[in-house]
Amino acid sequence: MKLRLRLFLWYGGALLATMLVLLAHGAYEVYEHTHQKKPPFGSEPHPDDPTGDGHEVREVTMVELVFGLPLLVAGMALTWWFSRSTLTKLQELTDAAAGLHAGNWNLNLPQRKPVRDELDRLIEVFRDMAHRLRDSFAQTRDFTLNASHELKTPLAIMRGEVETELRVAPPEPERRLWMESLLEEIDRLARVVDGLTFLAKVDAGQIPFKSEPVDLAELTRDAAGDAQSLALHHGLKVTTSIPEEACLIRGDRHRLRQLMLNLADNAVKYNVNHGKVQITLSVEPATATLVFANAGPGIPPEMEGRIFERFFRASSHHRRAIEGSGLGLNIAQWIVRSHGGDITVRTGPDGITRASVRLPR
Repeated sequence: MKLRLRLFLWYGGALLATMLVLLAHGAYEVYEHTHQKKPPFGSEPHPDDPTGDGHEVREVTMVELVFGLPLLVAGMALTWWFSRSTLTKLQELTDAAAGLHAGNWNLNLPQRKPVRDELDRLIEVFRDMAHRLRDSFAQTRDFTLNASHELKTPLAIMRGEVETELRVAPPEPERRLWMESLLEEIDRLARVVDGLTFLAKVDAGQIPFKSEPVDLAELTRDAAGDAQSLALHHGLKVTTSIPEEACLIRGDRHRLRQLMLNLADNAVKYNVNHGKVQITLSVEPATATLVFANAGPGIPPEMEGRIFERFFRASSHHRRAIEGSGLGLNIAQWIVRSHGGDITVRTGPDGITRASVRLPR
């Protein structure tokens, strides 16, 4: 039976029953007042019942109580049951959609056979759609993982051959510049392949993740030293503000170091001539906030919501001239979320771009 027909029958039937009771009561009242009995000749009416119809009124009230209340209770019970069964389906569908949005492909939707109404049909269509999305996602992930794996070998061979040519038989200057440029492009492509491999493994849940006590202050000082090495080649200065006391969190030391190097590399690449990179760690009782700040081209407000998308890069000429694949911030976001934290990258009114990471202690 269609849902709209069931709604019509339930609520229409309840209204019809109520109208019948009211009509019956009205007809009874009209009949009683039309054929009202007169008191016997020579007798006086009861002082509390001058018309003599008090008994009939009480009978009408009793009829209403006897028939009206059970009907009302039954109608309310049936309405509650029907609303509960209908809303339960909607709640199941809402929970499944929320889980799918969060990346949970294990839908907890009951199988209803036969399909009874539009909601059951909607749940079946939603289940089929989720299964197709899951299969498509798995195929894309497997293709990316396999393709990136297959590309590593030819890239390693090309790199080895170019390096051997440069080392064994140094060519003329023009050819050497061409081969060095080719080697840089091979390195760039290898980094893209490594990023794709990492993200494909992330999607497949194949990245091992440790949970151990980590001194975030010590790790930040080490990352600042690495950032200084990167900044020397660009004429930049690195300043730090890191507390001396330990800042313990639980996490994966290797992944946190990868996060910091990624943010430091971005702060160095997207900077101005003779600029600086400011690394700050602030500690609170429940959280620790790590900030990498740099003065550079900045991020337009309309692009802030997309900078964590894979392969997304701003369209300005300055950014196109900077080496990168658009995967670093997506990897950084995964590392931060795996530690139960959050990350934001914004350019303030002062023109300083700040990548802020908040982690629970």
